[in-house]
Amino acid sequence: MNPRHAEVVRRTQETDIRVAVDLSAGARTDPAEIRTGVGFFDHMLHHVGRHGRFRLAAACTGDTHIDDHHSVEDVGIALGQALAEALGDKRGIERYGSADVPMDESLARVALDLSGRAALVFRVPWTSYGVDHPAIAGERIGVFDVQLVEEFFVAVSQNARMNLHVECPWGTNNHHLAEAVFKAFGRALKAAVAVTSDEIMSTKGSI
Repeated sequence: MNPRHAEVVRRTQETDIRVAVDLSAGARTDPAEIRTGVGFFDHMLHHVGRHGRFRLAAACTGDTHIDDHHSVEDVGIALGQALAEALGDKRGIERYGSADVPMDESLARVALDLSGRAALVFRVPWTSYGVDHPAIAGERIGVFDVQLVEEFFVAVSQNARMNLHVECPWGTNNHHLAEAVFKAFGRALKAAVAVTSDEIMSTKGSI
């Protein structure tokens, strides 16, 4: 069995999901393996796998006739669970990762700690008519509700049991803001899951 690989199946009355991750060196994400039924979200997940340099596969059939919320949130739950399973006891990993990623006029900063404790700080200035504001109902990138970006990261951080800090100190285009965040998350995750020793990176002896 590959200890850096995991697959999670999640079925509810709202979604039917399979998420697989392979953190092995050289693993690559194929965009054809990501089919959530939410186009913009597929695009963002592909960035996570590509910039995280790991294989990420996600298939979801959800109640998108209602909206995309359940699909995005539940994929986040399954991804968080898969990451936790693939990392096992986390022996040898760096544990911490961070990345700054520019996307044209936008900048995203992501820092994370695979600490075994869930926490999310999310500060992204979604814009409407040039005015910064927290995500509000109805604000969209194409047909994608920007509020779901935070919902996804809530689900991932809780289920992977990671501290996750996401901020964009500036930016005016919501597509650029979101894309920079997902790319930065992938790159921060790549740094955190890298195996660089045979030790557990904690004075407690476990994380």
